[in-house]
Amino acid sequence: MRLDAMGQVDRSAPLSFTFDGRRYTGFAGDTLASALLANDVLLVGRSFKYHRPRGIMTAGSEEPNALVTVGIGDKAMPNLRATTVPLVDGLVAVSQNRWPSLAFDILSLNNLVAPFLGAGFYYKTFMWPKAFWERLYEPFIRKAAGLGALPDAPDQTPSEKAYGFCDVLVVGAGPAGLMAATVAASAGLDVIVADEDTAMGGRLIREKEQIDGQPASQWVAQVLADLAQMPNVRLMPRTAITGAYDQGTFGALEQPVSGPQCFWRIAAQRCILAAGAIERPIAFAGNDRPGVMMASAVRAYLHRWGVATGKKVVVFGNTGDVERTAQDLRDAGVEAIVVDARKGEQVEATHGRLSLSHVSYTAQGKSHKVPADCLAVTGGWNPTIHLTCHKGGRPVWDGTLNCFLADPEANPDMVVCGAAAGVFDTAGCLQSGQKAGRNVAKALGKMPTDASRQQADAQAYDITPMWEVPAKGRAWLDFQNDVTTKDIRQAARENMTSVEHMKRYTTQGMATDQGKNSNVGALAILADATGRGIAQTGTTTFRPPFVPVPISALGAGGADKGLAPERFLTSHAASLERKAPMIEAGLWYRPSYFPQKGEDHWRQSCDREVGYVRDAVGVCDVSTLGKIDIQGPDAAQLLDFVYTNTFSSLKIGRVCYGLMLREDGHVMDDGTCARLGETHYLMTTTTAAAGLVMRHLEFVTQVLKPDWDVRFASVTEHWAQFAVAGPKAQDVINAVLDSTADADGLGFMGCCAARIAGVPARIFRISFSGEKGYEVAVPARYGDSLFRTLVSLAEVEGGGPYGMEALNVLRIEKGFITHAEIHGRTTAFDIGMQALVSKKKDCIGKVMSQREGLMDPARERLVGLKPIGAVQQLVAGAHLFDPNDAAISANDKGYLTSVCFSPTLGHSIGQGFLQNGPERIGRQVKMVDHLRGIEALCEVCDPVFYDPDGGRLRD
Repeated sequence: MRLDAMGQVDRSAPLSFTFDGRRYTGFAGDTLASALLANDVLLVGRSFKYHRPRGIMTAGSEEPNALVTVGIGDKAMPNLRATTVPLVDGLVAVSQNRWPSLAFDILSLNNLVAPFLGAGFYYKTFMWPKAFWERLYEPFIRKAAGLGALPDAPDQTPSEKAYGFCDVLVVGAGPAGLMAATVAASAGLDVIVADEDTAMGGRLIREKEQIDGQPASQWVAQVLADLAQMPNVRLMPRTAITGAYDQGTFGALEQPVSGPQCFWRIAAQRCILAAGAIERPIAFAGNDRPGVMMASAVRAYLHRWGVATGKKVVVFGNTGDVERTAQDLRDAGVEAIVVDARKGEQVEATHGRLSLSHVSYTAQGKSHKVPADCLAVTGGWNPTIHLTCHKGGRPVWDGTLNCFLADPEANPDMVVCGAAAGVFDTAGCLQSGQKAGRNVAKALGKMPTDASRQQADAQAYDITPMWEVPAKGRAWLDFQNDVTTKDIRQAARENMTSVEHMKRYTTQGMATDQGKNSNVGALAILADATGRGIAQTGTTTFRPPFVPVPISALGAGGADKGLAPERFLTSHAASLERKAPMIEAGLWYRPSYFPQKGEDHWRQSCDREVGYVRDAVGVCDVSTLGKIDIQGPDAAQLLDFVYTNTFSSLKIGRVCYGLMLREDGHVMDDGTCARLGETHYLMTTTTAAAGLVMRHLEFVTQVLKPDWDVRFASVTEHWAQFAVAGPKAQDVINAVLDSTADADGLGFMGCCAARIAGVPARIFRISFSGEKGYEVAVPARYGDSLFRTLVSLAEVEGGGPYGMEALNVLRIEKGFITHAEIHGRTTAFDIGMQALVSKKKDCIGKVMSQREGLMDPARERLVGLKPIGAVQQLVAGAHLFDPNDAAISANDKGYLTSVCFSPTLGHSIGQGFLQNGPERIGRQVKMVDHLRGIEALCEVCDPVFYDPDGGRLRD
C-alpha cells in the first residue's frame, strides 16, 4: 500500500520490525501505524468489553484502537499507541487484549451476549448474591481487567527529569504555533516550542498545501531552521504537554526516538496554546470495523507517510474535508466515492468480518452497497483545549462552529490560537498565531517587529451538524470501551442525565484515550436524549495528563536508591573506621554505637558512651536534624503562626524551644529556633519531620498567608553540626574556637557566630542530654575534619564519640521526647506541654487542640515508668493495665513508647502514655507484651528521671 511518489519517509533507510511474530519492513520516518498500513495490516487489536476487531483509526495521540505492547521481556512497554510509536530497526510489537490470537479471540463471545452487558450492567449484576463478590465476581473482574500486561520485573526504561524556564511556552508546532513562536522569539523573548509529534509542522506536513507558492512542508523546514538558529529558542519535538498547573507550571513528557524519556517541569510567564484540533467521528451502524478511519488520518498517511489506506475508499462526512479527502485520494490514483451528509447522503452500515469489505449508503434517495476496504469519516473538529481546563476553565459551546471553545477569561496567562481557537483554515491559523505572538510579546514588555503575511489556503469552514445516522445495529462512540449511542440513551432513561453521571455509568471517555474523539458526540446524543441543548448539557471535566505518562517517567530517578537514597553524614567514614554499626534514621545512616576492644555486646558500648556524657564529655553528629533558614520582614510572624509559643519577642543571639501543631490540633514536630538577626531565624526540626515541616511552611506561605514577605530554604545538607555534651564540654569547645570568648560568655539557650581555624561557624548552647552542652555547626565540607578533631579532644578529657543508642538513653533519662512520643496522635496536653500554647496569640492548630475531648484529664498522657517486680525488662509497644485487671483490650489503660536501661540509675526506665497519667504518679501498673509473653509490674514516675531541676544543663 506504499505509494512511490508520495510521503516524507526516507526510502533509503529500510527498517525491519515484527508484529505478532510476523516480520515486516518500513522506512525511517514511519510510525508503527503507518508501517502496518503500508503492509496492508488492518486488524491490530480488540476492544475492551466485547473484544470486537479494531483497526487503526487516527494518526495521532487520540488513537483509541491501535494499542500495542512494544519490546520483549523486562523491557516490554504495554498500551502504546501504534500511531505515536516511531519505527526503529528491530522493533518488536504485539497486539493486546486477545487470546489465543488476534484473529481468533475466545472472549469475542462477549459480543454475542451484548444485550446483557449494556450501560451500567456491572452496577446491577454484581450486587447479588452477596456471597458471590469475593469468590466469583471480583476474581473474574480482576482477571479480565486491563489491556496490556506489565512485565513482572522492575521497569528498566531509561528515564530522566528536567526543569525548563522560559518567557513563552508554545504548545503545538503547526502553522499557528510556528508563527507565534517566530514573532515572540524575534521580539527577544525566551521561547520553548513543544510538539508531541516526531516532526514539527502539524497539518502542514500532513496535507497537500502551499504557503507563499511553495509546498507547505518546505515552508515548515525553513521556519524550523530559522528558529533552531536563535539562541533564545528551544525546539522540543516528541514532547507532549501533559498538564497545566498553578503559577505558570506545565508538565511535559519528552519521548525521543532514541535516548531516555524525560519528564519536564516547565515554568513559563505566558503560554500560547496552538495544539490544533481533533477530528471527530459520526456514529453509524458498524462504524468500529477495521478500515473505518478518520478522513484527516487518511490524508496524513497519504501525504506524510506515502501510504494509501485502501484501494477503494468511501469518504463520508459533513464538512468540506469530504471533497478534500476524495480529491487527494484521486490525485494519488486511489478510487474514492463521496457520501456527503451536507447533501442528505449518509452511510448506513459497514460489512466485513475482521476488516471492512463493503459499505452501504444512501445517496439521492437510492441505497447502494459498494466494495470498499477503507471508509474515511469526518464529523467536524474539536479544538484541543484540554490545557485551558486543567486549572478550572470550562469550555464554551459555539453553535456556528459546532464545537467547544476555550473560555477566554478563564486563563489570562494562556492565549489560544489557530485550530485550538476554532480557526480551521491555514491562512487564518498563520494570522491567528502571529497575533498571539504579538499580544504575548507586548504583555511581557517587548515590541514585536512586523512580520509579512503569508499567502495560504483560506477556505472557510463548512459544516452541517451531524452526530449519528439512525439505523438498525450498534453505532459506536467510545471505540475502546465499547460504548454505543444506545448506552447513552439508556443512561438518560435511568436518570443518569448529568454528563459526569453518564460518563461513569457507561464508561464513556474513561478509556486510555480519555474520549478525545468521542466525548463531544456522546454529549450531543445525551443532549438529544434529555431534550437539552449541547451548551446546557455541558462537558465532563478535562484533567491531566493529556496523554498517558509512564510511572517510570514521573518517578525518574526514583528506583532503588533513587527511591530511598542513602544519606551519609560527613562523619560517616570516621564512624566506619571505628567499626560503628550504622542504622537508618529516615534516609540517613547514623552510628548506633562505637564498640571498643573487649566489648562483645552493644549494651556495654552504650553504657560506656552514656558515661562519657554524664561524667566527662561526648561528641555526637546531629547533622541529620532539619535546618531551615528563614528570612524576611514577616519571618517572626510566620514563626508565631506555626509555633504554639511566641518567637517574635526572642532576642537576637537567643534560642527557643518550640512546639508545632497540625491543623487538627495534634503535635506535628518540636525543635529549636535561633534568632540570628533582626529578620533572620534558623529553625531546627527533628530528623523524621524535616521534609514534613518544610512542606508545612510552603503550604502556610502559599495558601494561608501568601501576602507575607518571608522566604525560607532547607539548609540541612549545608551544615555539619555536632553536639558536644558533658561537664567538660566547654573545655573541648574552647580548644577548637579561634576565640574562647565566644563560648565563655554564652549562656544557656544562647547562640553566636564564631570561627574555627578561620572557618565561619555557629555555636548553640543547647542540650538534648541533660548535661551542659553545645552544638557547633560548620559548612559541610569541613564536617569530617571537625568531627575527628572534637573526638580526639574529647578522648583527652576521658570521653569520646557516642551513637544513637546512647543518645536515646540520655534523652529518656532526661524526659525528652522524639517522634516515638509525638507520633501523630498526641497533643500538647498529652505530653505535658499545654503551657507552651500561648494564650496571647493564635497559631495553627490552637483552636482544634482545645476541643473538650483533647483536654480531657482521662486521656492517655505522658508518664515515666520503672519496673519494680521480679521482671525488670520493659518493652516499647507493650500495653499497660491496672495490676489486678485482666490483660484484655477492654481494660487497656495505655502503652509504652520508649524504653532503655539507664546506667546512670542502674535499672530500666521508659516513657509511655497512661490514662490519667500525671495523677497516677507513685502508683503501680502492669505492663504486658502479648507478642513476647512478657509481664512486669511497674511504678508510674515523672517522665524526668535525671536532674529534674535542670541545674546541670544550665551550669
